[in-house]
Amino acid sequence: MSLQVEKLEKNMAKLTIEVPAEELDKAIETVYQKEKNRISVPGFRKGKAPRKLIEQMYGKEVFYEDAANALIPEAYEKELENCEEAIVSQPRINVVQIEAGKPFIFTAEVALKPEVTLGKYKGVKVDAADLEVTEEEIDADINKERENSARTIPVEDRPVKDGDMTVIDFEGFVDGVAFEGGKGTDYPLTIGSGAFIPGFEEALIGAEIGKETDVNVTFPEDYQAEELAGRAAVFKCTVKEIKEKELPELDDEFAAEVSEFETLAEYREDTKKKIAERKAEAAKSSKEEAVIDAIIADAQMEIPDAMLETQQRQMVEDFAQRLQMQGLSMEQYMQFTGATPQMLLEQIKPQALKRIQSRLVLEAVAAAEKMEATEEEFEAEVAKMAEGYKMETDKVKEILGESGKKQVMEDICVNKAVEFVVENAKEAKPTKKSSKAKAAADAE
Repeated sequence: MSLQVEKLEKNMAKLTIEVPAEELDKAIETVYQKEKNRISVPGFRKGKAPRKLIEQMYGKEVFYEDAANALIPEAYEKELENCEEAIVSQPRINVVQIEAGKPFIFTAEVALKPEVTLGKYKGVKVDAADLEVTEEEIDADINKERENSARTIPVEDRPVKDGDMTVIDFEGFVDGVAFEGGKGTDYPLTIGSGAFIPGFEEALIGAEIGKETDVNVTFPEDYQAEELAGRAAVFKCTVKEIKEKELPELDDEFAAEVSEFETLAEYREDTKKKIAERKAEAAKSSKEEAVIDAIIADAQMEIPDAMLETQQRQMVEDFAQRLQMQGLSMEQYMQFTGATPQMLLEQIKPQALKRIQSRLVLEAVAAAEKMEATEEEFEAEVAKMAEGYKMETDKVKEILGESGKKQVMEDICVNKAVEFVVENAKEAKPTKKSSKAKAAADAE
């Protein structure tokens, strides 16, 4: 078996792999033995016709395709081990020569790992996050807890108001004619939820229980049912039930019920501490992302299309696996959302490109700073993996193998690079705003 590598433009390469003639002949014979029982030849029982006779009847190429499919994966993987180039895409295979008695030759077009020319990666300037916790943020967190602890009580002595939970009957008409899918009975609707088309819920404010109310709306131009898009409609609605939330009083008793503290003051202080921790964690992630973005912007690299496509498909496969863990197939997801495989690939393309660029510049930083992973660091990482998968460390190492170990060691270096560039970044302090100015900015 032999391998030839031809460099192409845009970080692509063509691998030409030659498999000895005897291996091709062996593969053809294996396919014949497997398929002969399915082939009908006049004058012979199935499975008894000689190979040469079958090839005469159906053509000498009759077993070639299956033989090639059997040979290519193994030959490609074997020669990949001997290839010094860093291949970063799935191969595009093309058969050059296949004929019994001759070497089997095929090519694999692949993307090569791009070279990265780093710009500035030490002392990158980023905006510092505002870690101040405001009274408004504390109030918002506590009010969420009040909402979660609220009681739902029936209302009979007033009309519908914003925020009410209602039960309604409705039927929709366009030009005086009821349309399909426009009728509902005992439908639960929270006013202000945005569950219905714009204007519908607002028009129910002021409606009284048991009295029919006409709701005049216009369907959006991009409405999913084309026959209704952009058209005016009237919904005849009857409110059957109204319920509202009754929030608990904001006092020490409430604090004791929802927390481990006995006073509202202690509960507020703890809430402030938790918000600060969340902000600090978010700021850390934000700073990391900003630093890496700046390094990418100042670096030079040419990403091959095949490398990007491979990353896109991998990310879609990962997404499909996550869906499966939730009991949903990719086919069901596409039915529910109206998406197509091509749409998913396009949607994920910017994220896939960013992931590739981030990895490449961090690997380049690790190389520039001569960062290495130690055996102790590898052992610590394996221990984490073993704990996560509930496995013995030796079993994890066995599954990883040499290629897996190499990947883990590279990941350790990349993580070191992340820590390095973040520690060496320079933060511009945020400008202090008055509470009034901050409130005005938030409102905008």
